[in-house]
Amino acid sequence: MELNSLRQFVVVARLEHLSGAAEELRVAQPSLSRTIARLESELGTPLFDRSGRLRLNDTGRLFRDHVERALGELDAGRRAVAEAASEGVGSVRLASETFLTLTGPLAAYKRAHPTVEVELRWAPAEDMARHLRSQDVDLCVASQPIPAEGLESAELLDEAVGLAVPLDHPLAGRASVSIEELADQPFVSAGRGHWQRRLLDRLFAARDLTPKIVCEVDELSAIAALISAGLGVGLVPAFARSSSTRVPAAWVPVDSPDCRRVVTLYWGAGSHLSTAARLMRTTIANWNWITGEPQEQR
Repeated sequence: MELNSLRQFVVVARLEHLSGAAEELRVAQPSLSRTIARLESELGTPLFDRSGRLRLNDTGRLFRDHVERALGELDAGRRAVAEAASEGVGSVRLASETFLTLTGPLAAYKRAHPTVEVELRWAPAEDMARHLRSQDVDLCVASQPIPAEGLESAELLDEAVGLAVPLDHPLAGRASVSIEELADQPFVSAGRGHWQRRLLDRLFAARDLTPKIVCEVDELSAIAALISAGLGVGLVPAFARSSSTRVPAAWVPVDSPDCRRVVTLYWGAGSHLSTAARLMRTTIANWNWITGEPQEQR
């Protein structure tokens, strides 16, 4: 099998859309269709269901996982050779659901290692384990659990998540608020799949309630600003209260022991990490989230 064909298959499998994949790969769609057909012929089985929209089938998902790992190993080998040949520290690729929490350690890392190439990627938590096992990225930071098979991890931060409300809101100044009291409140929330939205849905579902979401945003940094503007209320982690970009809003503790987030750093068990990636892992894992400064290594 040609490497180029396998790389093209991975893009089609990710997008499940031939014309979109052809546009991303900058190849003609008929040529891409023939490439996928040749792969299926060589394997002796379809990789996609074609009834209606193109969908990766169970066999296709199995093959995709093996192809991603194989391509990841080749890329890791290339990067390892480049690092050895240049006698440098290499580069590092970090994926996260949000980088707002990581601005402190990332800034410290770049000050200490200004020549290192740092690649930041947004990724949903459900895709992180696959990206790490395929060595598509070196490190991931998630605010919700991800499948840990084949991965190692370090817990970074375990913190309360509270309710942010406008300063003139009736709940502002309260010592705490229950989930039941929030049943009719308008919520500003992140999109489905994000840790913040999953926490909100989980807290309400446990009480047979459904949150009233009036504003769903992908730009997470805008949530607090929209709350401050009076569009609604929302769940905000304690860490955000000390953020340099904090906007005027009141933060009220939620009367539920489950209203928390645990931020965890993940990397592939046994995978080759460049010197740059190992240095970033150390910087993030040993960051003091209370003072916003490095702390002694652990």
